[in-house]
Amino acid sequence: MSVLSVAACAVILGVAFAAGALLVAQRVPRWAAPSLSRRIAAYVRDIADPVGLTPLQPTRAWLGWRTARDRLAAGWGAGASGDALARRLRQAGLDADVVGFRATQLGWAVVGLAAGGVMAVALTLSGRGGPLAVVLPPLLALAAIAVCEQRLTVRARRRAARMEEELPTVLEFLALCLAAGEGLRDALGRVGDVGSGVLTDELRAAVLASGTGSNLSDALLALAKNADVPALSRAIEHLVAAMDRGAPLAQVLQEQAGDAREDAKRALIEAAGRKEILMLLPLVFLILPLSVLFAVFPGIVMLKLGIS
Repeated sequence: MSVLSVAACAVILGVAFAAGALLVAQRVPRWAAPSLSRRIAAYVRDIADPVGLTPLQPTRAWLGWRTARDRLAAGWGAGASGDALARRLRQAGLDADVVGFRATQLGWAVVGLAAGGVMAVALTLSGRGGPLAVVLPPLLALAAIAVCEQRLTVRARRRAARMEEELPTVLEFLALCLAAGEGLRDALGRVGDVGSGVLTDELRAAVLASGTGSNLSDALLALAKNADVPALSRAIEHLVAAMDRGAPLAQVLQEQAGDAREDAKRALIEAAGRKEILMLLPLVFLILPLSVLFAVFPGIVMLKLGIS
């Protein structure tokens, strides 16, 4: 047996031993014993849990693993990178915090590492191992981390783009409601009830927050901060300033809707320019070479055959 085959067998035996040790540790009375609340739940279920829907409490071993995972994720998400990640989480509309997202990333990294280890062992046992079998587990772990980051970034960008698309229509609808004599909170509530987009959901949450003790201006500013969309932040800042100064809100919203329309047109023209450049790639690298090949190939064949 080669060295790699011996290492693969050692990995398999080590994994089997670790799995057996964990199974044995789960049955140790100190770790496997149920908690006090779980022991007495059967006698007070009619008071504490009448229908018996309370899930089972996790074991101490699982709690220890979760605590270690959260500490590692908290250390990983600290600093400027943690602030940027928190901003992307707010843009994506996710309820998870930085520690929770890093814990999810860590879990996927462990899954990728395990999958890479299994593939490396399989390649080694089949005789096709080598340097690839060594770098495969960490490579898959890093790939899992990168995929999680990329998914979050794509989701945040798509959600921000949806808000920018919905902003002109929402502002015009608000201006129409205000011109009809409704108050700002009532107009926001009407838009949130009628609409079904991302921005209307955020407005519905802002109205709900303002109705439960928060100031409407603070709720709108918090919405702009969480969304982190420049056009929306600018519109909300002008709206809050108009509220503080007593300016006509309908006119302010109409002006902001016009600016949002112009920004949307500008973004559409820029996107069309980028798409036009991308459309030239298949023309230059596929269609044009094939046309030249079809024009030149018959002449080359005739020259080889000696036909004039």
